Amino acid sequence: MALQLRIVYWKSGKFWLGKLVDHPEIMTQGETLEELEENLKDAYRTLVLEDVPAEYETKEISV
Repeated sequence: MALQLRIVYWKSGKFWLGKLVDHPEIMTQGETLEELEENLKDAYRTLVLEDVPAEYETKEISV
């Protein structure tokens, strides 16, 4: 199952700007909406999944 990321985005001059709803510290830009989405995915992978091997599992836990 693919992970779904919710984004908030807007146009500011030449660039689309956006951030992840669940990780507002992840913010980036793109010249197109498609580029913005790819940049957000890359930023998420770098920040959240850095040092995690390619084969991993996920699980929901309650806090």
